[in-house]
Amino acid sequence: MVFFNYHSRNGRDACRELIGFFFMYDRSLTVYEYRQFGKNRTNALPFIQKGVYSHQRGQRKGQQYDLNDLHVGANLTFLSCNLSLPESIKQNAIFTLRVTNIDEAAMDILKTTSVGIKQDITQQEIDESRVFRIVQGILKEKLSKRGVRVVTRLGKYFRELDHKGDGAFSKAVFKQALTLFHLEVPEKDFESLWLILDDNGNDKVDYGEFTRAFIGEMNEYRKTFVRKAYMKLDFNKTGRVPMVDIRKCYCAKKHSQVLSGDATEEEIKSSFLETLEHVCSNPSEVSYCEFEDYYEGLSIEIMDDEDFVNILKNAWGI
Repeated sequence: MVFFNYHSRNGRDACRELIGFFFMYDRSLTVYEYRQFGKNRTNALPFIQKGVYSHQRGQRKGQQYDLNDLHVGANLTFLSCNLSLPESIKQNAIFTLRVTNIDEAAMDILKTTSVGIKQDITQQEIDESRVFRIVQGILKEKLSKRGVRVVTRLGKYFRELDHKGDGAFSKAVFKQALTLFHLEVPEKDFESLWLILDDNGNDKVDYGEFTRAFIGEMNEYRKTFVRKAYMKLDFNKTGRVPMVDIRKCYCAKKHSQVLSGDATEEEIKSSFLETLEHVCSNPSEVSYCEFEDYYEGLSIEIMDDEDFVNILKNAWGI
């Protein structure tokens, strides 16, 4: 059993509960969406029909998925054509599912009993990983004290530029954004990373993919709690939460500065809300991507996973 998250800036899609199954005998997979109907009824609806699928991007493009492709943090890409998908997802020719959790016991049994599944990492993939680490290392120091401010404002900057709604921009736009937010990297490193991201050579890259590559992203353990917090607020899965509900539900009682006596609960809450209101496209509501951007920036500033998770638990009661 594999748990997925749909990689999307659309909160309604990003919070879909997706569970998949991989079949070793023919290397096929299928994905179901678990949906709540009323208070006590949950149905598993087909999301991706059972079939044999292949990588649609990167160095393994065209290669069939196998057991080694299924691990926490892995991205699986699919063609949206010929699949019965929600219209919001079919707008993209290629969509991505991120593996968020996996049945490790079942995986160990499959790897032990299966033969011929070893898949070596290519030298090119090793080189690409090194490029990511170099660029993210350069920016990590610049963002260590201003992660929330930069990541949230960068997200708003790109959303306001995204007049077509496809989230894709040219190299020139991204270079301008890095300069504007004082996130410059050596030209050689920028070009190396751009060649990896622009794998079809059309001078267009999704801005979410760009920021994840340049800045990095929080691990799946942290993201799980960010999604839990948002889904508690957005129980109808609309992808938007009224700011009045954010104000009502946010709790600063156990914030470190409150406990130390350096700030009051109201001061912490007001600071949090002001930050959100400033970076939201609509100051009266918070979209999933805006909520995630805030915690993506905060994640950069907090090294320990449990410290980060406790902040979410204390603030949202999850």
